[in-house]
Amino acid sequence: MSVKAKLLKTLILGAPASGKGTISSRIVKKYNIEHISSGDKLRDHIEKQTELGKEVKKYLNEGKLVPDDVIIKFMIAELKQNSDKPWLLDGFPRTVAQANALWKVQPVDVVLNLEVPFEVIIERVKNRWVHLPSGRVYNIGFNTPKVMGKDDVTGEDLIQRPDDKPEAVLKRLEIYKSVTQPVINFYKDKGILKNFEGRTSDEIWPKVTSYLDPIFKN
Repeated sequence: MSVKAKLLKTLILGAPASGKGTISSRIVKKYNIEHISSGDKLRDHIEKQTELGKEVKKYLNEGKLVPDDVIIKFMIAELKQNSDKPWLLDGFPRTVAQANALWKVQPVDVVLNLEVPFEVIIERVKNRWVHLPSGRVYNIGFNTPKVMGKDDVTGEDLIQRPDDKPEAVLKRLEIYKSVTQPVINFYKDKGILKNFEGRTSDEIWPKVTSYLDPIFKN
C-alpha cells in the first residue's frame, strides 16, 4: 500500500461495545497518532457550553440525532486543525452523506472495520458496569472491579445503564447495522476497507497490528 505513514488518515468502524474504544486507544498509543473521537469532541463542546455545544445539546435533549450538516461542519473543522499530523477518526462518519462530505474535503487512507458477532456483544454488555462521573467501564469476568459494584479509583458506586439491557442492545445493534452498512459499502467501493473479525479485542488486536505495522514502517 502506497500510503505515507507520517500523515496517515485512518478511520475505525465498529458496532457499539465491539471493542472499538479499546482498539482505538491501543492504535493511538502504539503508533503515536492523534485520536479524534466525534463523541468526545461533542461532549467537550457541551461541557464548555460553546454555540455548537448548545445546539447539539438541544437535539440530544429532544432525543433527536444531530443533523448531518451540523456534524459535518463541526467534524471537518476539527480535522482541519489536525491536518498536519496522522490521526485515527472514531464515531464519524455515521451516514453516507457524512462519508461523502468527508471524502470531498479529507479522503481517508485506511478504514478498519471491526466485526464482532452480535451475540458476543450482547453477552458482554450484560456484564458491563459504569462509573458515570469518569466514564470508566468495567466488564465482569474481563475487567472486573476490585470491589464488586465500586469504582477502582474513587470507590464510588458503579451503575448499569438501562440501555445495556439485552433487548435495548439488540435494537441498537440492528440500527447500527442498517445505518452503517451503506458507509461500509462506500469505503469498500473505494478499495480501502479492511475487515477484522474476532470475539474479543485481544483476538482482533494482533490482526490489526499485522495490517498496520507495514504501513507505519513506510
